[in-house]
Amino acid sequence: MTFHTRQNPSAGNPADARRWPKILAAYQAPSHARSILEIVVTAAPLVLLWAAMWASLQVGYWLTLLLAVPAAGLLVRLFIVQHDCSHYAFFRTRALNDWVGRVLGVFTLTPHDFWRRTHAIHHASSGNLDLRGIGDVDTLTVAEYRQRTFMGRLRYRLYRHPLVMFVLGPTYLFVVQHRLPIGLMRAGSQPWISTMGTNVAIVAVAAALIWLVGWKDYLLVQAPITAIGATIGVWLFYIQHQFDETLWERDADWSHPVAALHGSSHYDLPQPLRWFSGNIGVHHVHHLCSRIPFYRLPEVLKHHPELADIGRLTLWESLACVRFVLWDETSRRLVSFREEAALR
Repeated sequence: MTFHTRQNPSAGNPADARRWPKILAAYQAPSHARSILEIVVTAAPLVLLWAAMWASLQVGYWLTLLLAVPAAGLLVRLFIVQHDCSHYAFFRTRALNDWVGRVLGVFTLTPHDFWRRTHAIHHASSGNLDLRGIGDVDTLTVAEYRQRTFMGRLRYRLYRHPLVMFVLGPTYLFVVQHRLPIGLMRAGSQPWISTMGTNVAIVAVAAALIWLVGWKDYLLVQAPITAIGATIGVWLFYIQHQFDETLWERDADWSHPVAALHGSSHYDLPQPLRWFSGNIGVHHVHHLCSRIPFYRLPEVLKHHPELADIGRLTLWESLACVRFVLWDETSRRLVSFREEAALR
């Protein structure tokens, strides 16, 4: 599997990265009509697919599971709308972004105000080796991994196992972990209000659907949508920063524009997958200017094609990124457990 030629971004011209936020600011303005349309064309098909999945239970569960795949894709797209609301990018007013995000958070199982704060930390520290811990995929350096005890290394290997990272972990994250403000437990009342308010609303919506279709049918329909959607969401987040040409720096050398441009991928997906993922694959542009609505990201690449090849990763190439688990500060790249053993 061949990746694009690796470069050392920090050895290039950092000014090239630092000029982009000012250029990209021109794309920040959202269109309320377009934003509302994006919500409608995402939420309405999701409701119809949910109903179709319920009806399909009378035909066979294989059909229900088949319909769960596009339904999960729409749930991911709904999450991208909420994600843009957390950046105040989807509407012109903060209040409208917040309240739309809160409502969508009930269906994505993500407390909006709490997640908005942790995600802001991710954007403020992405690629900074000295500020890891909140909103990131846990990533150890080779030296840190070697300093761990046997049990510590085993726990990290289990955490990084594809079955845990992409199957068990995502469902646990959205269904269980998001029920408490993990990471901001002592950050005052606001994260608790956001999380508990979302929990109450989730219970209310679930209770209404259970009353309508019965608890068994509800679980048969909702469980695969949630599980598949969570896996897709975590995979997208993973691949946006855990790729061959990514960049990590110590705090003294870290620069937000450089880390955004070279530490985030351009996940160049086929067009249908771009639509379902809300163009979030144009992640380097998103990190450079997070106030750009997702529907304007293709416009950026069209007007600035020089950005398209930076950190570009195809769907086929991305499959090999599962093996990248440790940051080697000597070679300045992510390596596998096998490569770490060879380095020793």
